[in-house]
This record gives sequence, structure tokens and C-alpha cells, in this order.
Amino acid sequence: MDQRIIDETAKSIRCLSMDAIQKANSGHPGLPLGCAELGAMLYGEFMRHDPSDPAWLDRDRFVLSAGHGSMLLYSLLHLSGYGIGLDDIRSFRQIGSKCAGHPEYGMAPGIETTTGPLGQGLATAVGMAVAETMLAARFNVAGRTIVDHYTWALAGDGCMQEGVSAEAASLAGHLGLGKLIVFYDDNAITIDGGTSLSFGEDVGARFEAYGWQVRKGDMYDAAAVRRMVADAKAETGKPSLIILKSVIGKGAPTMQGSHKVHGAPLGAEEIAKAKAAMGLPADAEFWVSPEAKAFFEARRGELAAGRAAWQADFSAWKAENPGKAAELEAMLAGRPLSAPVWPEAKVGDSMATRNASGAALKAAFAAWPGLVGGSADLTGPNVTALPGAPYSKADRSGRMIHYGIREHAMAAISNGLALHGGFRPFCATFLVFADYLRPSLRLAALMGLPVVYVMTHDSVFVGEDGPTHQPIEHLASLRAIPNVLVLRPADAEETAEAWAWAMAKTDGPTVIALTRQNLPVFGKADPMWRDTFRTGAYVVRNTSDEPDVVVLASGSEVDLALKAAELASSKSVRVVSVPSLETFLAQPDALRDTLAPPEARIVACEAGRSMPWNGVADGFLGIERFGESGPGAKVAAHLGLTPEALAALINA
Repeated sequence: MDQRIIDETAKSIRCLSMDAIQKANSGHPGLPLGCAELGAMLYGEFMRHDPSDPAWLDRDRFVLSAGHGSMLLYSLLHLSGYGIGLDDIRSFRQIGSKCAGHPEYGMAPGIETTTGPLGQGLATAVGMAVAETMLAARFNVAGRTIVDHYTWALAGDGCMQEGVSAEAASLAGHLGLGKLIVFYDDNAITIDGGTSLSFGEDVGARFEAYGWQVRKGDMYDAAAVRRMVADAKAETGKPSLIILKSVIGKGAPTMQGSHKVHGAPLGAEEIAKAKAAMGLPADAEFWVSPEAKAFFEARRGELAAGRAAWQADFSAWKAENPGKAAELEAMLAGRPLSAPVWPEAKVGDSMATRNASGAALKAAFAAWPGLVGGSADLTGPNVTALPGAPYSKADRSGRMIHYGIREHAMAAISNGLALHGGFRPFCATFLVFADYLRPSLRLAALMGLPVVYVMTHDSVFVGEDGPTHQPIEHLASLRAIPNVLVLRPADAEETAEAWAWAMAKTDGPTVIALTRQNLPVFGKADPMWRDTFRTGAYVVRNTSDEPDVVVLASGSEVDLALKAAELASSKSVRVVSVPSLETFLAQPDALRDTLAPPEARIVACEAGRSMPWNGVADGFLGIERFGESGPGAKVAAHLGLTPEALAALINA
């Protein structure tokens, strides 16, 4: 790109952004105006992509981590030919628009991930960069390089201050992700005012300490930006942070450089002055430079030719490597390469469901070539070790990732792995530490990403670690997130079924909550229970006649309910296992009434808060307070979670 085209493209971005935000009377003009030249060079020069094939496997990925500056991305997608028209931009931030307030994955081609919560985009980009190295290690062969692309991200001061980006950047440096390039829009402004109010650290020194290559320069010096990008591409052993000093709201004559331009429309008067300074008439709404338009039209042809050349090489690779091609095809489709052989258990066996999960995970690992993941420094306690050498800077072929004590980044990186394509990621920690990763889990649910969350130590039966490690409210809080499947299996057989369900699910994340303590494998009264399981509930213990009482329980409390039913001899008691409460509640009334007849008294039992069961049960045995430190069984007894207490509730 010559400077004239960069300038014309930047003018177009500024005009589209100002006008869209003004028309919506809502938005953030500061970043799009301040980063317009960089955006022009990214899409017009640096990135390898093809708007005619937005899902092309070997495209570069771009993540706008500072997602509030969404009009920068929408303007660039419009200019590049990604199917965002001027009418879409005119409807910015309106219901049904492709141009939502923050970029939303799935709303339009070219939006690689949902961003807005600051720092998430940078962390997600780390996952995409990991995915590129994994695919390259598995599928590139001598003479045929079919995976060779970069992951780019644009972050702001807010991203640098959020903890998730620190976690992810630390791991990215440790892993030496040389094809990850992050631009830092260093405009020294946040919503409240200058960053000096609260942020005085040397960001470059911090990233150098993480193991990144750092370059610094002027956002508006195109030659210098090119040199820094060349340096980033030349450094194959480290990710690169390019810190660019910029002017927030550049081009707004009286407001640029001020926090006032960060998150509110400029106003008609300021926009008119800005357009006059750019040489445009005040009535030139949603203006696009003819020169920029012609440049990007020609650019589309060049990009399509580059992708076509790759496609020819890829076709030759497929013919020469049919085994690898079949594996890659399965990975991209998210399906197993062979039928999974799930572990079996028999009635009377005793096993912690975390151990049963470990066996099921190995079965899934053998069948799904795209299954990758790891735990937050809890591989042993979570029982998530995978065969083979772990993924590392020295060995990119490994499928087990050591995330370290970084739950939030782990979940965001898992999102990046899923978004990149080719992988079904899982991640693991204690259930109580769902609090550390919830924002990333929420985004997985929002985007419909099939990430599996293995969460062990699921109740006060954890014991001696005490109330800080004993989940109470966590099942309720996870069930409250839309589009999250929460599974709490009650024995080893149910655990294998939970994994089978999770691996079959393609439209959102699954949480599998698992015990530390052993649980017996119990008989199932429902002979078709493996099918009924996916309705969210099934009968474990039945009665010869209509039941007086139906006990609904999940996880370890199913065993407790079975013991209580034996003690409550004066009642006819049916016990129903509810591995997925929200799925059960979503069933038609007729099905629910078959399991829990309206004429019966309904009692529920779960080692947690009653909130999810309100309106479902006539009585509830659970825990409404924080736990205690002591042996697990004694803690449960101290808190009243016993067969005797449940039997008394049944008999009441």
C-alpha cells in the first residue's frame, strides 16, 4: 500500500465510524479513529486472508481484543468485501444488525471471536496461535506446508490492565508462540481519564519478562510499522508485542486525545469539523473513498489467487497423504475418527467419578483426534493426564497442555482452540474455581463453543481443605448461564455417559462436575437409562405401585437417596437421578410427570444451595451455608447431609 491509499482508507474508516456511532447515538469512536491507519495496513497489506472464502483453514486470524472499537472492524470488513454492506453499518448497534455493539462471533463472516470484555480477545488469540502450531506439527510434511498462518490482535490499555491477558501472555511467552503478533494501541486514555490515574507500569518491560519480543513506535509512521511487523515475523521463537503510541479519536479537531472521545458519539458539530479537516463536505455521510474502494477490489483478486495456490498445494497434499487427510477432515468436522469405546463398570464397583472421568477421557482421546486440553496445575487431582508427551515449545505435537495456575486464561485459550477450527478442547480445575474462569465460560456459551469443562471436587465431601475449597453455590451459578450443559453424574456408568453426551454436543459448552470420594455403581431400574439419561433424568429405584414420594437427586446424593429410601420404610419411594437439572426441566410436562407424578410428594437432595430446585420440589435437603474443615463424611454429617436426615424429610 502506498501512503495515499493508506490515508484514503483511514479517511473512509473514520467517516464510517463517526457516522455509524452518531446515527446509533451510541458507541466508541476513539479507537476506530485512532487506529484507522493500522487497520488499513492490516487488511490491505499484512494479513493473508480471502474474503471469498472466510473459513479458509490457512487464513490469518485477526482478533479485535479492544472490542468496544468495533466500528474499526466493521469498516474494514466492509472495505475488504466480507459481506457487511453500508446498510449494515447504518444499522450499527440495532436489533438484528450484523454490526452489533461489540463484535459477535457468527453475526458476519470475518468476525473470528466475540470480544468486548477486555483482555479476553488477547487470551483467545493465544489459543488460536496454539492451534496453528498444533496443526502445523501434525500435518505439514516435507515439501508441503499446508498450515502456516499468523494470529494478529489489537489490544488497548484496558486489555493490558485486565488479569486474563497477563495470565495468557505469560503462557504465550513460555510456549514461544512466534506467530502471535499483538498490537498495543497505547493512547494513554481510559474512560475515567488519562491512564496515569491508575496505570503507570512499563508494559513493554513486563512483556519482555514474559518472554515476548517487544517493539515500540508511532502508530502513524507506516514505514516504522512495516519494520516492526518484519521483526515480528522474523522472530520465530517468541510472540511479539508492537507498542504503538497513538492519539485516541485522531481527526476529531477539538476532542482527539481526550477521554471524552472514548465512549460517546462525537456530535454533529464535531463530525462536521472533522470532515472539513479531511476535505469532505459535511453531508458526505457514510463516505467511502473511491480510491480505497478500487484498491480493495483489486486486493480481493490477489488474495483469492493466493488462496487458490494454497488450495492446489492442499489438494496435492491430500492425494499424497490420505491418512493424514482423513484425520484432518475428522478434526475439522469435530467427529471421531473411530467409534469410541467407553469404559464399562458393573454394579457394586466403587470409584470416584473423577477417576471414571479419567478413563472416559482416555476413550475420547483415542477416538477424537481433535481432542486436546489440560488442567490448571491439577492434572493428578482432576485425573486428566493424556498419553504421550505434553504440548510444549519443544514438542508441538502433544495434545495435553499444562496451563499452570491460570484458570481464566485456560478457559479463554480453550475458546481460541475451538474457534480456530480442528479442535475439541477440554479444560479442568476444581468446581469451586469455576469462579476464576466464569467470564470465559460465559463467552463460550454465548458463541456456542463445544468446550468441555472437567470440574472435580464437587461438594463438601472434599473435606479437609475447608470452606474455601468446598463448592456450595457453584452448581446453581453455572446452571444460571444460558446454553451451558451442567452434568453431575452419580456413578462410573453415568460418568461415561456424561462424556459421550459432552462429545456429541456441538452447540455450546458442557460442565462435568465430579466427585473426589468413591461412589458405588448402583443398579438402574430403567432398562433404557442410557437413552433416558439425555432427557436429564431417569428412574434409578422404582416402586411396584404409584410412589408416595419421589426423590430427585444428582451426583453423590443419588447414593444418599437410595440409602434414605431404604430407611423410609413407611413410604413408597421412587429415586430419580437428575444428571442435568436444566435439561430435565426443559422436557415436556408429560415426560416430567412420568418420572415425578404430580400426585406424589417431590423431595430433592443435592450438596449445594436449593435455588435451582425452587418450584421443582416440595422439600429440599442441601446446604445453604459455607462448609467446614474436616474429613468429608464428617463435614457432611455436621451439615445435616445424611441418609437419616433425608429419610426424615421423606417421612415428613
